[in-house]
Amino acid sequence: MTASCNAAEAAPAGRSPAAVVVAHPDDEALWLSSIVASADRVVFCFGALFDRPRDSEARRQAVTALPLRGIVNLAVPESGAGLCTDWADPQPTPAGMRISEPTARVRYESNYATIVEGLRSCLDGFPDVFTHNPWGEYGHTEHIQVHRAVAALQPELGFALWFSNYVGFRSWPLARRLGSELRWVRRRVVKPDRATARRLRRIYRLHGAWTWTPTHRWPSREVLYSLPVPASSERGYPMTGEWLLDVARLRWWPPLPFPRRRLSPA
Repeated sequence: MTASCNAAEAAPAGRSPAAVVVAHPDDEALWLSSIVASADRVVFCFGALFDRPRDSEARRQAVTALPLRGIVNLAVPESGAGLCTDWADPQPTPAGMRISEPTARVRYESNYATIVEGLRSCLDGFPDVFTHNPWGEYGHTEHIQVHRAVAALQPELGFALWFSNYVGFRSWPLARRLGSELRWVRRRVVKPDRATARRLRRIYRLHGAWTWTPTHRWPSREVLYSLPVPASSERGYPMTGEWLLDVARLRWWPPLPFPRRRLSPA
């Protein structure tokens, strides 16, 4: 069920309200399973897949079946720019990433403004917002765009911006570049909620809307980082030296040991 973006509702006693913001349905199960079940709002930014109407309907039906609280589906049509960037030489832009295909770039940049405006009322009143990391996990330009949109609203709304520590081969150059620039102020080592993640995966699979590998396994733990509000006086710590989870090694078969990669300067 899709909720409207009303003011943040009161969280259970002893916990402040939290919102999860992801690009696509199933991202919440993959990258933020440790928080999604307890979140008071879950926002999906993108709806229709680019030029794939049948898959778009499958996704829509899956979202309506999800057992999550406070779902808000912005349903912005995908731009088709998901992988249209030079990952060997990644160039961040205010809207996310530099897109190589001209018509996809126009759609992509237009989507950024739509997402920022859609998120403004959705995130008002939430002290903690969890979203994609700055390099887009395995390297997806729409994940990065959503991170940028959430980050753009952080100074205005004053929330703590959180992300998890997943990375991929494609996004590694960007993660290394950003590692020397980013400063985190709080860090949580948490256990992924495997039961919730698998339950969500079953629903997506039932509707034909699961977009990730069927052999994915959730790690025993993940790390959440919080970025400071710009101009904050809080002490920040560099991302360089932190351990990231390599998504290519998080699979059941063939089994691969040591899924972590240490973030070193570019």
